[in-house]
Amino acid sequence: MKTVSAEISVEDFGGAGPPVLLVHGNSASKTIFARQFESPLAQALRLIAIDLPGHGKSSDAFDPAKEYTIGGYAAAAVEVLEALGIARAAVFGWSLGGHVALDMIGRFPGLTGVMISGTPPIPAGPEGFGMGFKQTPLMGLTGGRDWTDADADTFARASARPYASFMGDDARRTDGRAREIMVADALSGGVADQRRIAETSSVPLAIVNGADDPFVNVGYFATVAYANLWDGQVFNLAGVGHAPFWEAPETFNPLLERFARETAAVAR
Repeated sequence: MKTVSAEISVEDFGGAGPPVLLVHGNSASKTIFARQFESPLAQALRLIAIDLPGHGKSSDAFDPAKEYTIGGYAAAAVEVLEALGIARAAVFGWSLGGHVALDMIGRFPGLTGVMISGTPPIPAGPEGFGMGFKQTPLMGLTGGRDWTDADADTFARASARPYASFMGDDARRTDGRAREIMVADALSGGVADQRRIAETSSVPLAIVNGADDPFVNVGYFATVAYANLWDGQVFNLAGVGHAPFWEAPETFNPLLERFARETAAVAR
């Protein structure tokens, strides 16, 4: 699908239930959602997944400085939904995709709910990064433009387990400018204050984390005064890392289905 941002690769599984847009993380692609696509969830909900500009089967961004930002990605996601004629939908975002989903709250009036994993809703700027993310060499890769094959492999293996070869392929395919520009823009305050969004927005927000996430400070989530936290809790799945939907689909998929159905019903 051609958008103002890029040629966006889209998969629409056409299930019977409420629409849910799935947005992947940094240096990944929509293939990471295989354990949702290949499950009964794909019939229960209308799952739609995209490759962000510079990722997967999408083209590189037409205007990298503008489009390789959280706001640029969010605008592209909204354009896809509008092109598909979808006026109301929930969004699940993983890691970077969760930041994109939070940014969509102010851009897509038909947003029925947002679910995030591995995405601390942080204030803009370096202080927020320090609060929400572990300061490790692994995190240092997130904004690196020029990765070696070893860098791509390290990042992909930490992002989701068990590792599958497509994860490394996706990491190597990603336009390195997408990482560099996105992180630089976020550190400079180019992204909205997502802690404030979480603490003021009436849009239902679901959070499903892995308790063993190597990227985020899981304890940070308890410090946020959420305005509308779904089920009144942050789900921390024991023994699970950065990608609960891949690592524990038997737990994650029922949560996503219940969230999508409940929030769609309330939003009517």
